Amino acid sequence: MHLARFPRIRLGHFPTPLEPMERLSAALGGPKLWIKRDDCTGLASGGNKTRKLEWLMAEAVAQGADTVLTHGATQSNHARQTAAAAAFLGLKCHLVLEDRTGIASSDYREGGNVLLDRVLGATYEHVPSGTNMDAALAAAGEKVRAAGGKPYLIPGGGSNPVGALGYVNCALELLAQANDIGLRIDWLVHATGSAGTQAGLVAGLQALNSGIPVLGIGVRAAREAQEAKVFDLSERTAHLLDAPGVVKREDVRANCDYVGPGYGLPTPGMWSALTQVAQTEGILLDPVYSGKGMHGLIDLIGKGFFGKHENVVFLHTGGSVGLFGYQHAMG
Repeated sequence: MHLARFPRIRLGHFPTPLEPMERLSAALGGPKLWIKRDDCTGLASGGNKTRKLEWLMAEAVAQGADTVLTHGATQSNHARQTAAAAAFLGLKCHLVLEDRTGIASSDYREGGNVLLDRVLGATYEHVPSGTNMDAALAAAGEKVRAAGGKPYLIPGGGSNPVGALGYVNCALELLAQANDIGLRIDWLVHATGSAGTQAGLVAGLQALNSGIPVLGIGVRAAREAQEAKVFDLSERTAHLLDAPGVVKREDVRANCDYVGPGYGLPTPGMWSALTQVAQTEGILLDPVYSGKGMHGLIDLIGKGFFGKHENVVFLHTGGSVGLFGYQHAMG
């Protein structure tokens, strides 16, 4: 895969570390756990969206945009990283934030990621839960255009084929790291939501004939809907790479048993997993994505899903800034 064919602006600190989680592995009695630290990408506290934004922002600049717009939930890590990327490039940024959870506490509505959105210079608007977010984003873009600006619209999570190139590139990076240290990866596990991270990984790893299965732990949709969304984006990403047909339906796996009452709503299992990782490895997860992803991983280990001697890599998608928006829910 010759990714240099596509415009890219370097925004992150890559490669991110690939590290063993020895104390957590011992506490759980195996398998051998590793963590890919995409919380360390470096853009306004980092996270997985930085990889996607390297390709999306390059397209925005190539199109002559002066304002980037995107949407997400109130405590969106993607929105925060988009605001940071725009600031770095001298572009304006506007965010459409959906009150998806119904949480009304001030720490959730104005703290955490929202606080950093303001610090980074982004403007934002809140819209009610259930809003057609693509339509709301398009309307915001038209306002920019009517005022004489040149908008560039980024879908939620940066999840389109251009954004997914960031995780195609991550697949290349992860394989190079594993090969350098002689690590056979038996499973790659991560939280999956807007689908771009999983779609890029699946497309990349399949195109590389890696033999590494990817398991997404869903944070929003039911399994059938999530897998369909990931498969669709994986196929479109493969077409962009001139590798049509490389992804098969059976290559897309999601377990959506750990969503709980809904997207962004904490669960006891999430808090337990988040606390255990913090107190065994000194690593902070987040309440929306990586915390639920880790809950799924730990629960599946307890159910014997993975072999005791397998090597399982957990991709940390970042988001610990969001903890400061959930102080009301920590108990």
